[in-house]
Amino acid sequence: MKYIWLVAVREFAENAKTKGFWLGLILLPIMLLIGIRVQAMLKKAIPVRHFIVVDQSDDYGKPIARALRRDLGKQRLEALTSWSSKHAVEGKPVDLDRIPASIEQLKKQLGANPQLLDACSTDAGWELLKQSTRKQIASDAPPIEEPTARFVRVPLPDEVTPDDDPDAIAKALKPYLLQQKQLTVDGEPVDLFAAVIIPKDVRGRTLEDVALAAKKGTELPTVQYWSINLADTDLPGLMQRAIDEEYQRRAYVDKGVNIAAVKKIQDASLPLAKKNPKKREGREDVSMADLIRQWAPIGFVYLLWVAIFTVSQMLLNNTIEEKSNRIIEVLLSSVTARELMWGKLFGIAAVGLTMVAAWIVSFFAILVSHKSQETQMINQVLEVLQTSNLIPYFVVYFLFGFLFYAGIFLSIGSICNTLKEAQNFMGPIMMVMMVPLVTMFFIPKDPNGTLATVLSWIPLYTPFVMMNRTAADPPLFDQVGTIVLMIVSTAVMLWLSAKIFRTGILRSGQPPRLVEVFRWLKSS
Repeated sequence: MKYIWLVAVREFAENAKTKGFWLGLILLPIMLLIGIRVQAMLKKAIPVRHFIVVDQSDDYGKPIARALRRDLGKQRLEALTSWSSKHAVEGKPVDLDRIPASIEQLKKQLGANPQLLDACSTDAGWELLKQSTRKQIASDAPPIEEPTARFVRVPLPDEVTPDDDPDAIAKALKPYLLQQKQLTVDGEPVDLFAAVIIPKDVRGRTLEDVALAAKKGTELPTVQYWSINLADTDLPGLMQRAIDEEYQRRAYVDKGVNIAAVKKIQDASLPLAKKNPKKREGREDVSMADLIRQWAPIGFVYLLWVAIFTVSQMLLNNTIEEKSNRIIEVLLSSVTARELMWGKLFGIAAVGLTMVAAWIVSFFAILVSHKSQETQMINQVLEVLQTSNLIPYFVVYFLFGFLFYAGIFLSIGSICNTLKEAQNFMGPIMMVMMVPLVTMFFIPKDPNGTLATVLSWIPLYTPFVMMNRTAADPPLFDQVGTIVLMIVSTAVMLWLSAKIFRTGILRSGQPPRLVEVFRWLKSS
């Protein structure tokens, strides 16, 4: 045991000195920190979208303008919510119910409360909303960052006639859409992001006209949306909703339907209260924390996969490097092959646990540091991590998963002389290890189904799948049985690995054939 300990300490010290270890230690927390901030950063990075509307029908210009105002109102409400969360008086959280619409209601009805959004899009309404919130904000809070409109409608270039044929208008606008030409807005050159052309023929079009055209198999002139950016769907979505709402309103009028009554019915809803029978009586309501708890294991599965693969790869590279440099021969003059193998396993396992512990601590530190600065989502995630058993499960499955895969990687390292030779064996291993990543989004939807249950009892996948099933409280038989399975399968894997390691570590030349490896396993 003394020599195993000495080898383990040496392995830990050697790997802790490498740049790869320190990069692995700090890279994940940095990526997490960037991930938390990236959404806000990306929102700020997206430029204002300038677009043109040519409405030859004279029916949709005002609805589009109203939709743009509501979009600005939505941005202002989101900015107000973020500002309120960051700078609320300590111990006195902002009572969002005192604002014209609570944030929960806003999330459910964003865009479905036109009066609020219209009021917020005006300067007077926006100022009133800020004042009603300011009473609950710390006196030293900075001013709210005023959001700017995402979409700005600009006039047609002078050389384009709005009464021309739609195809002619589109042809004239193509140089602007392709950024070969620029528009001038307030004396500044801007790129044209999109053009919406509404032909004259859509004016007064009824549902019967559409049905008749469909029956005849003919196509009616339609609204055209021109843009080279097909990935950004926000503007076309806004245009589509505005045009559809107005078209439907006109259809109601044409049928003599009371629009106010229809709108009232459309806005009405019968709430669906989600309940969880596993929760304590009186507290069965499903909260945001419950939903996060259901999906949080996915993040841990990915982290588990990265941790096991990274540390096992470290063990493989270390073994091959020492074998190719003949350091193994020097070590084996002082210790046995079994002692060397176990020392390597324990030493690299300590490296892995150090990395994982650093990741978990930094994860908590980042969440705590952003607790009062970002959205309620972070607070909910923090609560889930503190009140659930995800982290203990993660540590257990990491240890068993690492030891199991370490046995495989150690065997490969002992029979290969170069990393190039090891890559031939790593291909099939990587294909096998991809299965947990492919299935990790499906398992939470049916955590006790056939797929999840079968994969849980395959030792190669047990740590990942059981980690994914923890939030669903799998049957006790599965929990205990898979732990026993992992203990047995890990012991068998390490026993077989020791046989291969003992024979292969001093072998040189070409890697052995599979038949020869089986002979080693049969030997005593």
